[in-house]
Amino acid sequence: MFFLGNASGHDFQFHLASWMDVAGQWREGIAYPRLAEWANWGFGEPRFVFYPPASWMTGAALGSVLPWRMVPGAFIWLALVAAGMSMWKLARDWMAGPQAVVAAVLFAANPYHLVIAYYRSDFAELLAGALLPLLIWAGLGVAREGWRRVPLLSVVFASIWLSNAPAAVIATYSLGLILVTTCAVRRSFRPLVPGAAAIAAGFGLASFYILPAAWEQRWVQIGQVAGENLRPAENFLFTRANDAEFVLFNWKVSWVAVGVMVVSGIAAVFAARRRRDFRELWWILAALGTVSVALMFSPSAFLWRGLPELRFVQFPWRWLAVLDLVFAFFVAAAMSRAQRVASWLAILIVFATIVAAGRAMVEDAWWDSKDVPDMASGIRSGRGYEGANEYAPVGCDRWELPGDPDDTARPADVSPVPAPPIAKIELASDTLVPAKGVRLHVLRWSAERKVFTAETPAPVTLALRLVSYPGWEVNVDGKKTRADLRADTSQILLPLAPGAHRVDVRFRRTWDRIAGNAISALSAVTLLAFVGVFRRRRSGESAT
Repeated sequence: MFFLGNASGHDFQFHLASWMDVAGQWREGIAYPRLAEWANWGFGEPRFVFYPPASWMTGAALGSVLPWRMVPGAFIWLALVAAGMSMWKLARDWMAGPQAVVAAVLFAANPYHLVIAYYRSDFAELLAGALLPLLIWAGLGVAREGWRRVPLLSVVFASIWLSNAPAAVIATYSLGLILVTTCAVRRSFRPLVPGAAAIAAGFGLASFYILPAAWEQRWVQIGQVAGENLRPAENFLFTRANDAEFVLFNWKVSWVAVGVMVVSGIAAVFAARRRRDFRELWWILAALGTVSVALMFSPSAFLWRGLPELRFVQFPWRWLAVLDLVFAFFVAAAMSRAQRVASWLAILIVFATIVAAGRAMVEDAWWDSKDVPDMASGIRSGRGYEGANEYAPVGCDRWELPGDPDDTARPADVSPVPAPPIAKIELASDTLVPAKGVRLHVLRWSAERKVFTAETPAPVTLALRLVSYPGWEVNVDGKKTRADLRADTSQILLPLAPGAHRVDVRFRRTWDRIAGNAISALSAVTLLAFVGVFRRRRSGESAT
């Protein structure tokens, strides 16, 4: 990336736009944005209600101190370093230092991470995947030390949920499998109670995001997230869907998956010879690897249809994030002291294969130096950027919203509707295009509040460049007013009588956001008190 610029993968523009939008809202004084102000060419969308905050806050923070063209590479570098450190922490408890380093490097540079970096640009998934080794490490800590490790597992679990929703669903099922496998190995159900408590506390910590995202799904077209080629049934390994480009990418990922499966299986056999050294962990990783492989093939379709929320993972090959963790640990664990030369030779072959695969991906990736300046220009000029289908409010056909520079079929400004006449408000900063005889003056124009005055000699309808959402509250002359909506786009239309008016449109807090914040705060206080109790107990035992 230092030499070629940024690899523009499938989700590159989505994440880049989110980072820039959030950074702009921070400058407006909005600490935790809920709306993507410039999505849908300036009409906005409630993207940040539904998309976990860790990745877009990290990207916005990096963009606040670095040139935007450097941010994607810096984000990937940080995520991969975090992945290596996370894997090293897990491996160091079970194997010698050199082997732990091999496991850490293998996991940081694993094939699926390369796929994400060069083909997919799913920065949030990369960030969440970096925490998976810590999830196993903390889960084993709860199994071995009981309630004392509950706060740590809760924090790790919540962090994954705050990073990426599909990865969080995978992590939830994986943690359940970790606890069940531990119980089977120990022949005791004791780990289940503190494990379940940790999961509940983790959900509580992340409630400020999870509760609004779950409740407000009814207000958007969230079903689009699993529509068309995004359904699990269309994305098993070696799919035969009709879209040629779609099939080509799937087969690339499929061959990567098969390679990881083969190497992991061979390494697991050799690592089994040392199973006494890490008996619990070996069975946990074997169970995770087996389930991951099974879920990537079409015979598991009934599970994808029946298990709660599993369909929102979308792509079965996303379980490669778990399988690559198994791959990294087993390959490092297969190193034998008795056959040190042969072990290091095998490791070098594995690394050489990864390097070759990475080089092939670099040559095959789409490198685009224009994405970053084009996105920055679009936001700076007020033109905005394309939105996402799943975050469009119910009743809004986002393709009918004007402003798309590639749409030559109709003008970019707001189309008129039947009488009364229209005064058009463009959300490009404070640029206004009034109807004849209407005088408008902007007092404030930010992502979550629009305040302006309007003077009109005749009845008029103001067509705001804003789509309706239950969080919006419209006040005219200090009184709450019910706005009209355009039928095809849910654009807010505001009828005004003759005279001078003050219009205040603000994005209010709904009950679910207030409740989510309260639950997260209560969970954090409870866990801190929990930690304090155990520290005092340990201090008392030491003194005794």
